Amino acid sequence: MTRDLIGYGGAWPALTWPGGSKLAVSVVVNFEEGAEQQVIDGDPVSERMGEVISVVPEGKPDPGQAQIFAYGTRAGAWRMADALRQYRVPATVFACGRAAERAAPVLQVFCEDGHETACHGWLWRPHADYDTAEAEAEDLDRATAAIAKVTGAAPVGFFCRGAESPWTRDLLAARGFVYTSNGFDDDLPYRDPSGLTVVPYALDANDMKFFHPNGFVRAQDMVDYVTDALDVLEAEAARGLPRLLNIGFHLRIVGRPGRFKAFEQILAELDRRRDRLWLARRIDIAEAFDKACPA
Repeated sequence: MTRDLIGYGGAWPALTWPGGSKLAVSVVVNFEEGAEQQVIDGDPVSERMGEVISVVPEGKPDPGQAQIFAYGTRAGAWRMADALRQYRVPATVFACGRAAERAAPVLQVFCEDGHETACHGWLWRPHADYDTAEAEAEDLDRATAAIAKVTGAAPVGFFCRGAESPWTRDLLAARGFVYTSNGFDDDLPYRDPSGLTVVPYALDANDMKFFHPNGFVRAQDMVDYVTDALDVLEAEAARGLPRLLNIGFHLRIVGRPGRFKAFEQILAELDRRRDRLWLARRIDIAEAFDKACPA
């Protein structure tokens, strides 16, 4: 992999999003519960990151951690689906295949509300740790099939935890995927040599920072952060610069009552600014970029 530290070099493409806006906003809901590694599910280890760092010895069952994850689909998802409906905000659901398979009725609710489902791998794991392209392809196909069975359509977008393998993008392109989101290096989509469009994601305006010591503590912390990001990007958009803002959420994180206000208030803020933004699913963003900026 050759790193590109220049990108557009400050010469942004002549891009206006549908509706005449210069600022697109992508809301992402991560659907990982049931796809995290758990010894009780037959995995070699259990996921350690949750409300606390697990102290259960590696290789031992960790039912408490499993229950922390299960809260997302048992309780949090329903609050979040209702809020998305109330504020009329379209979202992309990053769904792991095993999570889609095990919590199909929950994913179906998001699908029926018109949200896009993208592939988040079979398990919630980095694709960089696959030793062979064949092993990765097997899990990718398994995840795609599981999502298609639940939603009625094969996903065309992808994002994995951590990082992709050297083969990921070629495997995706060969399977008809349109975009990948394993890019954290720009405010706009761009093209990959594989033919895929990279719709960058972000880990800063992301509720995972509630689980990090240098991150958000109270719900208002995330609301303030996202509001500041909107203010900065709207000012740049007013000067004619095209931009994309990504906001990431997780069922088990902002689905909790003490953090839910972050999700609700951010959606309310997006609704208030609706006439100045393009609120869109990631597939719509990828297709709009491809149309406006053909290869």
